[in-house]
Amino acid sequence: MSPALPLHPAAVLHGAKDLRIEYREQRTPQAGEAQVQIMATGLCGSDLHYYTHGRNGDFVVRSPLVLGHEASGIITALGPSTASSGLRVGQRVALEVGIPCRKCRYCVEMGNGSSSTKGPRYNLCENMRFCSSAKTFPHLDGTLQTSINHPVDLLHPIPDSCSYETAALAEPLAVVLHASRRANATSSPNPRVLVIGAGAVGLLACSLSIALGASTVTAIDIDETKLQFARDVIGVDDTWQVPLPQKGTPPPKDKEEILRRNRDMAEQILEDLGMRIGDGFDIVYECTGVESCIQMAIFLAKPGSRVALVGMGTPVGLIPLSASALREVDLIGVFRYANCYPEALSLLGSGKLRGIHKMVTQRFALEDTDHAFETLRRGRGDHGELVVKVMVGVGHQTEFISHLADGTTESAELA
Repeated sequence: MSPALPLHPAAVLHGAKDLRIEYREQRTPQAGEAQVQIMATGLCGSDLHYYTHGRNGDFVVRSPLVLGHEASGIITALGPSTASSGLRVGQRVALEVGIPCRKCRYCVEMGNGSSSTKGPRYNLCENMRFCSSAKTFPHLDGTLQTSINHPVDLLHPIPDSCSYETAALAEPLAVVLHASRRANATSSPNPRVLVIGAGAVGLLACSLSIALGASTVTAIDIDETKLQFARDVIGVDDTWQVPLPQKGTPPPKDKEEILRRNRDMAEQILEDLGMRIGDGFDIVYECTGVESCIQMAIFLAKPGSRVALVGMGTPVGLIPLSASALREVDLIGVFRYANCYPEALSLLGSGKLRGIHKMVTQRFALEDTDHAFETLRRGRGDHGELVVKVMVGVGHQTEFISHLADGTTESAELA
């Protein structure tokens, strides 16, 4: 009889708000895999949708699923055929959790007589499996567990100057970095940048824009406390708070009035910021996915500029196409990232990103993952404090480590 495999705890979602701590067998890493002890996992909006509703848009949880995909950890074992990776047991790594098929037209890039299975747009892989996503079935578990096996070519060494928590921010930063590349953010010197939505991704977009040399960075949100964080911690030049509709304001009667209201608001923003009506921003990062915000993004972009659609929200929306087409405002789709992790980690370790070390505002142990999600859902901590990034990590464990069986980590390559 084969010896029993050691067990490790995982936060497993069985349905809407049905999150259970379970002990699972810790598999031996297979060829091309490393075993990683997860040290930190940041929670994001897609995780929250799954937790709250048991689904994220059209993607429904059909079997128990471990959430979490913004993660870092330490290699505890290496499987066969990993020597060429250059990784070693004890090395700290960030996990890139989208696993491409390595066979489709977006994965395989031919050039100079050779092929690569990580082409420049492998994020569009036709058969991508993403940890913690219910898009594919069987689902692929995420990182809200203490141990995971993962392909070595999707593990990225963490700079010595980065903590595990900071390294876990590489995933959302990679999204922003991919957006900046798609928008050719460095193609013109000292651009004026607007970021709509001052959540974690929007704040990273602000910090990255400052680091890349934007002449001004402006943040817009409905929440003044987030805007204060953007000013005081990230260091943006200007902020503008979107007012909530006054009580008794009648809803717009048709599509034309919807667009007119948002055009008027965009003009008010430009006026309040001391900018000429008809001018605008060189690059706009729309980080909410909200229909009205996408409309404003187009109206606030200057002729010949770019709007990067970073936020994922409204699947079908009313778009002022003439305001885009007649002024040659490019609308740029952004989906995850490709070949961004090394630069993202380099930036996180460089000290160039303002406010990055203050973005983690709440920390929880794995057994308190329910509490972590409820905190993220409320948008305020237990004492009313701002929530930017909620982190779950082994560094905050209180009782689980004592439950782990002996021999949970190997210290040598497993043949």
